[in-house]
Amino acid sequence: MSDFSKPYTAKEHEDRIYERWMESGYFTPENLPDAKNRKPFTMILPPPNATGTLHIGHAVMLAIQDTLIRFWRMRGRKTLWLPGADHAAIATQEKVEKELYKKEKKTRHDLGREEFLHRVDAFVEESRSTIKTQIRKMGCSLDWTREAFTMDAQRSLAVRTAFVRMYDAGLIYRGHRIVNWDPKLQTTVSDDEIEWMEEKTPFYYLKYGPFTIGTARPETKFGDKYVVMHPDDERYKQYKHGQTIDLEWIGGPITATVIKDRAIDPEFGTGVMTITPWHDTADFDIAERHKLNKEQIIDLQGKLLPIAGAFAGEHVTKARPKIVEKLKEKGLIEKVDENYIHRIAIDSRGGGTIEPQILEQWFISVSAKLWSVSSNEETTLKEMMQRVVENGQITILPKRFEKIYFHWINNLRDWCISRQLWYGHRIPVWYCVACGKNAKNEQDLQKCTRPIVSIEDLTACPHCGGAIRQDPDTLDTWFSSGLWTFSTLGYPEKTNDLEQYHPTDVLETGYDILFFWVARMILMTGFLLGDIPFHTVYLHGLVRDAQGRKMSKSLGNIIDPLTMSEKYGADATRLSLLIGNAPGNDLKMSEDKIRGYRNFANKIWNASRFVITNTEEFSPATTEKINLTLRDKKILADVERLSKEITKDIENFRLYLAAEKTYHYFWHTFADNIIEEAKPRLKGTDTADKTSAERMLYETLITLLKLLHPFMPFVTEAVWEKVPNNKDSLLMVEKWPV
Repeated sequence: MSDFSKPYTAKEHEDRIYERWMESGYFTPENLPDAKNRKPFTMILPPPNATGTLHIGHAVMLAIQDTLIRFWRMRGRKTLWLPGADHAAIATQEKVEKELYKKEKKTRHDLGREEFLHRVDAFVEESRSTIKTQIRKMGCSLDWTREAFTMDAQRSLAVRTAFVRMYDAGLIYRGHRIVNWDPKLQTTVSDDEIEWMEEKTPFYYLKYGPFTIGTARPETKFGDKYVVMHPDDERYKQYKHGQTIDLEWIGGPITATVIKDRAIDPEFGTGVMTITPWHDTADFDIAERHKLNKEQIIDLQGKLLPIAGAFAGEHVTKARPKIVEKLKEKGLIEKVDENYIHRIAIDSRGGGTIEPQILEQWFISVSAKLWSVSSNEETTLKEMMQRVVENGQITILPKRFEKIYFHWINNLRDWCISRQLWYGHRIPVWYCVACGKNAKNEQDLQKCTRPIVSIEDLTACPHCGGAIRQDPDTLDTWFSSGLWTFSTLGYPEKTNDLEQYHPTDVLETGYDILFFWVARMILMTGFLLGDIPFHTVYLHGLVRDAQGRKMSKSLGNIIDPLTMSEKYGADATRLSLLIGNAPGNDLKMSEDKIRGYRNFANKIWNASRFVITNTEEFSPATTEKINLTLRDKKILADVERLSKEITKDIENFRLYLAAEKTYHYFWHTFADNIIEEAKPRLKGTDTADKTSAERMLYETLITLLKLLHPFMPFVTEAVWEKVPNNKDSLLMVEKWPV
């Protein structure tokens, strides 16, 4: 135990105290005092990507969640906070491929799938170990005995089981639909992997027969043979739906067809447009509604196909200026807006420009009808996702995000779940290569021609015994992440953990993944368990620099939470991430703010040392026999009122208010006023007044240490060790002030 006479230094205490907590076993709910009589409180840690180190966004998440779990543990709940990591398929594979080429000038294809995955596993194991150490440095009281990983054996079984169940129910299908394609990484990517970037680019107004159309991408227009307008646009009322018009186009004469569709905005441009269904999501939807032909213009490498004539084989970026020149030669350019701001989709993982493509992929249908056991009616996944929030089964905080959630659900498309990656959960589907050569009957022969879906790994066709091959694609990372609240508790087995700790109480995460992760957990849990994954969704905002700018390497304004913890202590870092951090709002952060809360940790240590050294002879066992002065009674009553306020604030997820109130009371009321006023009394000759002051100081300190503990666990636990008569107890399992 450290010397109380020395100043408080975080480095001297934090690792030692964390080891004490670990040795106690109290992070595991079954080991808590009187565990059998405690009501469970569960949170599942949103799994950090196994690709490197924690950033400031992770630190916010950890500070908020550990505050909640420590509060409810002290409130007498059987608290389970379950840790884990996400394999993050695209990010992880891309990182390993980069390192492989940098060090050995090799690609994954040079190694082969098996050897490459061996390299990935080694990288992930090292990264997970690093992240685990970093999480401990933040003081997080996670149950490490239940640690999970989205690619471990139990989670892999859960993924395969979920896939088979959804396939058998008709929710998973294979079909041709438009998807986000990254020509650089050669895979489909989810919406969450996309970053929208603005760029200044020319906008071309082109003659299309009697019409004028606009585009920033003339290279996609070779196959445009449909011209679309709003049915109520008076400017084009003379044109009828389905009418054909002969006109001159990029490659020569074509016949265009008029399509009337309400998706067209009459106020944008000329109110008329041509569509490229193969390479634009909105155009694809129009083509689907009217059963129009779709033609591919750009291949999977980002190069033009033979339909582009002389430009075939050229990459779109190189071909664009040449195509513009040809349009000028043919007199098809009316004018050019050189200052047009165009949004382009970039794969945030690999930096490639997304090129929408129609591909045969695996999808989850969100509009297919299924029978809901919980509501005892026919429904769809979309309707189920809406209903649990509408009826209050799930609360989203702040409330304003519920409108955003509903808007997203209303526009939800079928979810593309297949990825052309080597790392990840391999799709549990096989195809019979023998094509039923050994089939005993016609029924088995027909089965051999269909996809064979199985939870278990297959080595031969179950229908004819012939050779098979597994689907080469892997599943979207969000598929396995969508099972996280229950796969971590033992699903598909009906375990005691699953029965006792699910649904979880709170999911705390960033508002930026409300749709991509939160909504998908609601989807997966609703179908697979007929239940909700959590009762409350608490959304925190983004961390920005002191000027409100997004943190980035290029700006040089990144704040590393681990560096800050090393310099100023984990408590100071945590408190800086809590105070001023209202749910759903972005937080401004600076090193000065963290430094200020290091001074507060010192204040706690020094003020506590004064109280404890001046009440060494005071016995809590006889405290009720000591008469209090009216002034001391009022102070303790004020502390009791503060305790009630703090309790109510945390219960209602106003952690930023609870932290700030406790901070201000301890520093400005307790340390600056109450202690200073009590100093002469402690030296006085009036024994009754002195013992009243001792009791007041002692009880106030004990209460304030408890109130501060969820926010600043290390320094409060270090002080608690110095409190007389605590019999080596741990503050983390002391009862919350009532």
